[in-house]
Amino acid sequence: MPVHIGTFFEPDDFARVYDSYQFWIWTFRFHLFGMVVTAIAVVALASLLTSSPARVMVWPGAAVVTAGMIVGAVGAAFYYHHGAWGALDLHGKSAEEIRLFVDALRVDTEYVTCLVRFGRVFSGLGVLVLGCGLIKWNVLPSWIGWMAVGIGLAAMAVTMLLPDDMWLYQPVFHGMALWLLGTGAVILRDGLRVHGPGEVAA
Repeated sequence: MPVHIGTFFEPDDFARVYDSYQFWIWTFRFHLFGMVVTAIAVVALASLLTSSPARVMVWPGAAVVTAGMIVGAVGAAFYYHHGAWGALDLHGKSAEEIRLFVDALRVDTEYVTCLVRFGRVFSGLGVLVLGCGLIKWNVLPSWIGWMAVGIGLAAMAVTMLLPDDMWLYQPVFHGMALWLLGTGAVILRDGLRVHGPGEVAA
């Protein structure tokens, strides 16, 4: 992000957002679309496995990833909206007016951090279950399944064991992006090993 925002907005955040306003807007738009596209991607993967017994784990995993990503996107949209709104509304205002604005966001932000954590924990759980399905039925190269398992465990561990250090999730976020990229590249190049009636290749 062009401006690092902690768990809660601080008074000087809005001036920094104002200074890079368009970058803030477009970075968040890509971020939010990326979360939704992730949900689309895992559902597409699950749909390719309709004739595979792997669907008994991949489909539930994809469903939970989708729920987690959408809830996480709602949480991210809070920071996106309030950062942009505050940057414009508070430009040129006094330090006291900015402080009052920040204080007014505190309670809402407490609720939103729950949404963010929920999204991270349950998208991690979904990726873990999905990865186990890929490994058990040998649908893709084993490193893809094991990477999914690692990302899922890391997402849940970091979020639940260190809930106040939300910035520690960043490596997990980037790991998820790399996993999606690698999985997509392998599927486009080699297809899937779908073990169903007549052993059909996707």
